[in-house]
Amino acid sequence: MTRPVYLVDGARTPFLKARGTPGPFTPVDLAVQCGRPLLARQPFDRRALDLAILGCVNVIADEMNPARVAALRLGLGEAMVAFTVQINCGSGMQSIDTAFRYIREGRHDMILAGGTEALSHAPLVLRQSAAAWFGQMAQAKGPMEQARAMTGLRPEFFKPVVGLERGLTDPITDLNMGQTAEVLAHRFGITRKTADAYAMESHHRLARAQREGWLKDEVMPAFTRDGAAHEHDDGVRPDSDMAGLAKPGPAFERPYGKVTAGNSSQITDGASWVIVASEDAVEKHGLTPLARIVDSEWAALDPSVMGLGPVLCSTPLALRNDLGAGDINLWELNEAFAAQVLSCLAAWNDAEFCREVLGLEGAFGAPDREDINTDGGAISLGHPVGTSGNRIVLHLANAMKRRGDRRGIATECIGGGLGGAMLLEAV
Repeated sequence: MTRPVYLVDGARTPFLKARGTPGPFTPVDLAVQCGRPLLARQPFDRRALDLAILGCVNVIADEMNPARVAALRLGLGEAMVAFTVQINCGSGMQSIDTAFRYIREGRHDMILAGGTEALSHAPLVLRQSAAAWFGQMAQAKGPMEQARAMTGLRPEFFKPVVGLERGLTDPITDLNMGQTAEVLAHRFGITRKTADAYAMESHHRLARAQREGWLKDEVMPAFTRDGAAHEHDDGVRPDSDMAGLAKPGPAFERPYGKVTAGNSSQITDGASWVIVASEDAVEKHGLTPLARIVDSEWAALDPSVMGLGPVLCSTPLALRNDLGAGDINLWELNEAFAAQVLSCLAAWNDAEFCREVLGLEGAFGAPDREDINTDGGAISLGHPVGTSGNRIVLHLANAMKRRGDRRGIATECIGGGLGGAMLLEAV
């Protein structure tokens, strides 16, 4: 049995740039900050939800299974089943996809699906050698054994490893995510100037969306315990220009690399939720859907070129639904790196690549630049890893409705060599 599935509403926090110290919100704090106003504006009792699913990558020690902690803090009730999903950058989309499949198959009628991440709270971890030494000290019996163990103390034991840095390094290829973008820039001839121009456009588009009020119903203010309000994505630079973007040196491959801090996604904190519902739930509660979730697709590829994940999942998704490039009116392609997005567009226009990798007769065709990330993306917004997949689906639905578009695809590359995509249709 397959049933129509709808995205009926959603909300997110502002994305807050990490600035060297833990931010004001933990992952669950963020999920609660946007979850409360989202649920408050619904015509149904929040306990009418069947399930809560939350994507999160960097789970902190005080919030194991953040989905359950958030569900309880949101007042969903002790009987509410809630679980956390993790597929790196795709976690927030995975929560929607899981909800979509449950509802399509008739197992549930209404699910709260989200993503949250507080990258500023990513842990500092001990080196393996330091952990071993502390273990020896803990097991030492008596002053003599403790004294002998003390002789193994080394100064480097007190220099922690940045957990986020290791988390953004692929354990198979030992390349960090920025280096994988450099691989693509070399393969598709992406220049530093082109990447910087894309980054500048991302900032200008987000600034325009904020100025025009297009994010008003999507972005909910977040309030700290001392009453400070965070109302907007704070990493945007409305005055971004090519001269400023030309100043930073290559971040990963000096001196000739194309990927810089300026044309990469920002490290941020943020959360997003959507409500996914069956046709029965829509009718029962008098809901007005934003869009219908038509289909989804996941793909896997060499981790060293993980940035091409959107090409490998979006293309078969479109073709399975008898759609060509020209049939998709709007795209949200998560901006991990400008060079990565541009490489995806180049790959879609490369007939040889499409024949050899996608099995097509010729080029699939890239989206028009006006129809991709029309209101900016992770370069200007930031990329809270477990959240971004949820945000791009929510914003795609909102932007399609605003523009009067019929179909859209939200897609992203995923660390580890994966890609995820979701096809939406207007209702």
